[in-house]
Amino acid sequence: MPEHIKKKLLEEIKQLEHELAHELPLEIKKAAALGDLSENAEYHMAKQRQVFVNARLGQLKKRMGELALVNLANIPHDRVAFGSTIVVYDTSKDEEIEYKLVTSEESDVNQGLISTTSPIGRALVGKQVGDVATVVTPNGKRELEILKLSTIHDEAE
Repeated sequence: MPEHIKKKLLEEIKQLEHELAHELPLEIKKAAALGDLSENAEYHMAKQRQVFVNARLGQLKKRMGELALVNLANIPHDRVAFGSTIVVYDTSKDEEIEYKLVTSEESDVNQGLISTTSPIGRALVGKQVGDVATVVTPNGKRELEILKLSTIHDEAE
């Protein structure tokens, strides 16, 4: 797992654990002191936040476990996969676009960083230079011809 992703996830986990252990109990205690809990909006909001924080912590810890299992040696050297930088020709827009396949935590479409789980990412994974990937988007089908491919192994050298 790339270090910057691990650091980002660990920071969010640390922040949420602090909120769960220190801030939310104080909010709940303060709200409970206001009286009747059945009509106490502050109390209900704090309890809802507590449920959300617990759920998010579970998601983040599960994601950390999933990312720890990624074996970079299993990523192909000649096909699009996680870490690949791809230049495609988009026939619908009549332009060349560069994408880098990243984890969902890193994705930023405006910078060309797309998740391997996004519609475009899923369509490109496993393709080689010269292949055409058909992507179904809300705006219709797009055809992307792969012009250049640089895998995570090429970039490591």
